[in-house]
Amino acid sequence: MQRLRDPVTGCEWDTVQTFATIAPYTIEEAYEVADAIARDDMDSLADELGDLQLQVVFHSRMAEEAGLFTLEDVLDRICGKMERRHPHIFGGAEHGGHHLWEKIKADERAADPDKSALAGVAHALPALERAAKLQRRAARVGFDWPDASGPRAKIDEELAELEAETEHDRKLEELGDLLFAVVNLARHLNVEPETALREANRKFEKRFRAIEQEPGFAEMPLDDKEALWAAAKKAQAGSIA
Repeated sequence: MQRLRDPVTGCEWDTVQTFATIAPYTIEEAYEVADAIARDDMDSLADELGDLQLQVVFHSRMAEEAGLFTLEDVLDRICGKMERRHPHIFGGAEHGGHHLWEKIKADERAADPDKSALAGVAHALPALERAAKLQRRAARVGFDWPDASGPRAKIDEELAELEAETEHDRKLEELGDLLFAVVNLARHLNVEPETALREANRKFEKRFRAIEQEPGFAEMPLDDKEALWAAAKKAQAGSIA
């Protein structure tokens, strides 16, 4: 990466990149890692992990050029964090586990000037994932329904408010509230909303690809397309792939 970033002999694309221009690639590579895992493609996973590793090196090299930190600093920090959060493994503590991990993380957050229970929830997270994380943080301080009936009722309430709106901006707001309520229900059902929607996307894509092969599909009446969809759904019922 040092050679690629050399201003004289380096790659003309690599030399002009910044943290901001590389960040989207970092996110994309992380998703490609997750996709390889979801497909159980270990050969692709090895490739994608390498691509993700390159992103860490790229950011670290740019930081070193700016005199901010080095790749060694990055590795030292994560090693220090793992050791600090696992004193029962690396230190003298006799008991550990997830509860100790959470206590140490809470102590670390207490040292942050932002004292909110929501501090540190990254804005760049996918919206569904960020909503779930915000809700989990709020739940830690008792701001939560006791069971799934609360968010289920909230979905009906938000849906009714959405249907009552006529202005686009208000519909946007109400639809956001509805999605937030759905995420809350997913959390109470111990379902990751991002995973659930990804699975729904996968099923939709598989079924649509199957029915669009039908001759003259684009010109068919909607009822005929719906019949094909129902047939494809029945044929794929119970299928893992």
